[in-house]
Order: sequence, then C-alpha cells, then structure tokens
Amino acid sequence: MNILVLGAGHIGRPMAIDLANDMDFQVAVADINKNNLDKIPDSFSIRKIQMDFSDHKELHSLLRDYDIILSAVPSFMGYDTLKEIIKAGKNVVDIAFFSENPFDLDELAKKNNLTAVVDCGVAPGMSNILTGYVNNILDSTETILIYVGGLPIVRDWPYEYKAGFSPADVIEEYTRPARYVEDGRLIIRPALSDPEFIDFPGIGTLEAFNSDGLRTLAQTLKVPNMKEKTLRFPGHIEKMLQLRETGFFSKDEIEINGTLIRPLDFTSKLLFPLWELKDGDLDFTVMRIIIEGSLDNKKTRYTYSLHDQFDVKSRVHSMARTTGYTATAVIRLLAENKFNKKGICPPEFIGQNAECVEFVLKKLEARGIFYQEKIEYL
Repeated sequence: MNILVLGAGHIGRPMAIDLANDMDFQVAVADINKNNLDKIPDSFSIRKIQMDFSDHKELHSLLRDYDIILSAVPSFMGYDTLKEIIKAGKNVVDIAFFSENPFDLDELAKKNNLTAVVDCGVAPGMSNILTGYVNNILDSTETILIYVGGLPIVRDWPYEYKAGFSPADVIEEYTRPARYVEDGRLIIRPALSDPEFIDFPGIGTLEAFNSDGLRTLAQTLKVPNMKEKTLRFPGHIEKMLQLRETGFFSKDEIEINGTLIRPLDFTSKLLFPLWELKDGDLDFTVMRIIIEGSLDNKKTRYTYSLHDQFDVKSRVHSMARTTGYTATAVIRLLAENKFNKKGICPPEFIGQNAECVEFVLKKLEARGIFYQEKIEYL
C-alpha cells in the first residue's frame, strides 16, 4: 500500500520513518523545504519529494499515486490542503491544527466515499479517542477535563519552553479564542484565561490555561461540562499575555520607517530561534484526562495519565512520538479496514469502537507510549 506524508517537519519525519518500517507500506514524504527532507536518513526506503502544496494542480498530480494520505502541514494551510485531498478522493489522516470547522467538508467527503480522520494527534487526537471510548461506556457523562502540554526537560531562561511542533501553531494556542462547554452552554473565552496550578507526579507543579483544544468534542458529544487546557511551566502565561496584549501577535500591518510589517512576523522571527527544539534536546509530554459520569447508577470517574519522554534510542522527541504515532496507528487502522466510516471522522468516532481503541493503544505501547487508566467509583 502506498502512503504519502505531506510535511517533513518535527512530526512529519518520524511518522514517515515509522510507516517505512512497515513492510506493507511504500512511503513517500513531500515538503516545500529541502532541508526538512534532507534530515530523513537515506537508510530508510522513503521517497522524498520537494513540492509547494499551494500549487493544487501539482498536488493533485502527486496524490494520484497514493492510497492513504497523512497530512502534517501547518495550521494556516491545513484546511485547504485537506479539501484538496478529499477532492482527489483519497482516504486521509490529518494532524493539522486548523481553525476552520472540518465538518464543513463532511458532505464532500461522503460524496467521494472516503474516510477523513481529522485532529489525529495527541490532543486533540488521543484525548478524543479516549473520551469517546469512555463516553460510550458510561450510561451518562457529566464532565470531561483534558490537561496537556509538551515541555523541555531543561528550563532555559527566558521562556522555559521549546516547540515540539510548528511554532506558528504554538502562537495560535495563545491567540485563538478558547471554546468550552459549561452547564450545557458553549462558552468562548480568550486563550490563556482561567489559569490554575496542577501537580503532576515526577514533574512538579504546572500551570494550565484555556486553549482551543476541545475542538470537535464540543459538537459531537452531548456532555454538559467539557474543557481542555494547555500546560506550561509556571510564569509562562504572564509572559505570553504581555506579548499578546501589547500587540506582538497581531496580524494587522503597522508602518515602521516607511515599511509595512505584521507584528506577528517580527515576533516570530525573534521567538522561533529561541523556541526551536533541536536534535537531541530532551522533552516530555504530559496529559491527564478526567471523565466523570454515571454507570449502573454509580458515580464513576475514569482518569487517563500520560508521561512520555524523549526516546534516546530513536532520538525522536516526545511530542513527535505521542502525536505522530497516534496518527500512524490510525493509518494502520484504515489500511487494515478496521475503521471505514465515511465522511469527516474526528478521533472520538474511533473511540466508539473498543476494538479500534485497543488496536491504537497496542500500537502506541509497542513504541513505548503508555496511557495509565484508573477507574474510581465515587
């Protein structure tokens, strides 16, 4: 089976390599940046293609030869790229963090009789799979809380942060309005709002803030209370708020000495080198999912915990592992026809099938990624 990975960045490269290790797949990876492609060792049987995905005619020509597409493009081009993949009639797994509503493409995907799994990373992604799974078990679900973050082990001043995925998408977490559900009502709050401190064993205290990670769960699950928060080291929220409220993340052009620039472009030029997660930099991913409801007339709480770290043997960063290997597990689900629901399929749809959940968890465990489950009767 022919698999095409669109994007050869921090997460695209490990995904391509993971798929290439499967004898059933012939893998190609495409990227506009030749340097990204060159970082894939020639020892892997991976076809490398340099291409600008904004050239839709060229993209369609490329897509023709592949059975399943894995889209790992930045968020700003995620929706348009997914639309073109669907128009080409290809099954797809997508990890782009685009702001548009993926269900706007549902009719097109069903018309073309294909499966498009969207938001298929760690969170959104694995968080959706597990919440969909538990929601299907419980008689009724009252509360879903998701806390997640990817952080460096070495806390370098001034930001104590490294980006495990596209830095541009990190800034989206600080600017895109956050949606959550409270008492059955959809609430929209600014990103970085409602800070709280949470303790994690083996890590310490982290701060959590509202971000737009709830995504499709706000539409697909009828749960009265749902919230997703991003985790950072204490003090990070205040720094990002200062930058945002001063206008450093603005996309509106300003004039400086006769030249028009977007403050966001200037800020990105300064921040991204400081935030770059370099080869060999140690990082970790932490996630806690709390789902409460009723089962057999008992108040029941499911808790899933993840604490993953940089893999020394493969030299793959934790955020790339936890995000990318979720997506490659779902690629295998599609390839083996274990999941074939047509249309736009957020990961919680996969979670409704216990066999699919077990399949994905086993693929992650084989790669050293473990979700610890705890069930309590309250």
